[in-house]
Amino acid sequence: MTTIIDGKALAQKVESEAAEKARALQAKNIFPKLVTVLVGEDPASKMYVRMKIKACERIGIEAEDRFLPETASEEEVLALVRELNEDPSVSGILVQLPLPKQINAQTVMNAVDPKKDADGFHPFNMGNLMIGNEGLVPCTPKGVIRMFEEYNIDLTGKEAVVIGRSNDVGKPMVALLINRGATVTVCHSRTKDLRAATQKADILVVGIGRKHFIKEDMVKDGAVVIDVGITKDETGTHGDVDFENVSGKTSYITPVPGGVGPMTIAVLMSQVVRCAELLAGCDNDWLFQKTEKTGDRISLQIQVVTECMKQRYAA
Repeated sequence: MTTIIDGKALAQKVESEAAEKARALQAKNIFPKLVTVLVGEDPASKMYVRMKIKACERIGIEAEDRFLPETASEEEVLALVRELNEDPSVSGILVQLPLPKQINAQTVMNAVDPKKDADGFHPFNMGNLMIGNEGLVPCTPKGVIRMFEEYNIDLTGKEAVVIGRSNDVGKPMVALLINRGATVTVCHSRTKDLRAATQKADILVVGIGRKHFIKEDMVKDGAVVIDVGITKDETGTHGDVDFENVSGKTSYITPVPGGVGPMTIAVLMSQVVRCAELLAGCDNDWLFQKTEKTGDRISLQIQVVTECMKQRYAA
């Protein structure tokens, strides 16, 4: 029997968790704040920015937009990023992509302070992901991992196939799966026998932006199928997977809309709060990872408070 993964419901849970952490920080006079940089007048980008602002409002964190014209130079964008890096009131910086053709997106990503990199695209954060040190991670693949965790989908030893090799989804998705013990195959436009690869997949993650590209005969019985793609046309919003025909073969599957999309925004919110924690010097997650195995919760709480105090008030 197929289980449809409810991205909307899980996103609400993730946002609720982020809101709770934000309130805890605010009680200590630490106020998470996201600044979005938008260059140009791209309608889709404007829509995404509005969605992020609404999400900030839902969880109670500050949001600010900084707009530059389509004709802005790369140096103007870099100057704005440097300004935001130096602004102590800013926790997270998000540069909305795509950028106009005269601006090198990677150069701009590289300029963002890694601790304020809410999108998780900075080479420092991506490099940490590659060595298994998952801090600020690209939001969409991190949201997919949260889905696996929430639905108790064990990745250890599973054959996972990722279709798409983008820097924001495909490549970090591969690293996250490997970090959890999956055996991963990456497929892309030059893969010679895509069907042979997908038919072996216990876990199939697709993110190429081609409407209903994955058909029923490409999917193994009982597979977990995660549809990251999105295509909009006159008939509505569609994913990369032919959901109607594929879903009957799967054990778990995400719909489009209502699957991965809401999780991307929710994870972004959680990472803005995480940025605020990093900037405040309270690296709670590191302490939790180091002490969780002992089961000593009281000791853990003492260590968290002590370390935060040391880092925040050290001369």
